[in-house]
Amino acid sequence: MALAPAGREEVRPYGAIGGDLEAVDKLFRRLKAEHPRLAVAYEAGPCGYGLYRHLKGRGIDCSVVAPSMIPRRPGERIKNDRRDAIKLARSHRAGDLRAVYVPGPEDEAMRDLTRAREDAVIASKRARQQVGALLLRQNIRYPKDKKWTVGHKAWISRLKMPTPVQQIVFQEYMSAVERLTEELRQATTTWRMASVVEALQAIRGVSLVAGASIMAELGDETRFDNPRQLMAFAGLVPSQHTGAHRRLGSITKTGNSHARRMLVEQERPTSMSSRPA
Repeated sequence: MALAPAGREEVRPYGAIGGDLEAVDKLFRRLKAEHPRLAVAYEAGPCGYGLYRHLKGRGIDCSVVAPSMIPRRPGERIKNDRRDAIKLARSHRAGDLRAVYVPGPEDEAMRDLTRAREDAVIASKRARQQVGALLLRQNIRYPKDKKWTVGHKAWISRLKMPTPVQQIVFQEYMSAVERLTEELRQATTTWRMASVVEALQAIRGVSLVAGASIMAELGDETRFDNPRQLMAFAGLVPSQHTGAHRRLGSITKTGNSHARRMLVEQERPTSMSSRPA
């Protein structure tokens, strides 16, 4: 932790604090006695927004900052907690930091659910590869071309393999996907974004899962002033190289990877021509 007093005073390290909220409250009671107006910033990380909500609930101005958006000097190589805290405090005082959007508790819960389903889908794909490799080693071949259809899975369930372990793993992963999909369907009905998710499904190829996943990542869509800002949030705007000539490169991919993946997956079916009535 580091402290940057108002004005041009030197930023000084303030030591480390415990991770429990009691230690946080004790520290900020002492700081508020010395500095009535506090502005706090910390890097976004795996701990979520619990600290942000805790400090805001106690009337403390708090911002969560994406590590990728913190200004860095060219050639900077040394990185540790002390240096990072000083740099963060100095940048926050200078107004060089841009806070990330913090979703409400309900939106965050929905996002956690959609990401859990995404993890289960990835795990099920890995399980499919493992089952396919096992069948290949046993020289067991499916008589048809298309795999992982209803017929193919029924065929696998009837096989007599030397060990049932891979089949058990596959069935467990598949049941996790199906269970989380149903939980997502149920949760969407009472979510404040339910009408928006329903409207998105009017677009060809956008399912309930896709619509809910996209809106869970975007949160409050009114915070985007124009479509370009929304695409920048997902890292779908082209990179630019300026000089004698302005050149556009590949997409930046600096944004919400979950939203980007879901939007890209929906691009192909939505770009195809509509089916005849």
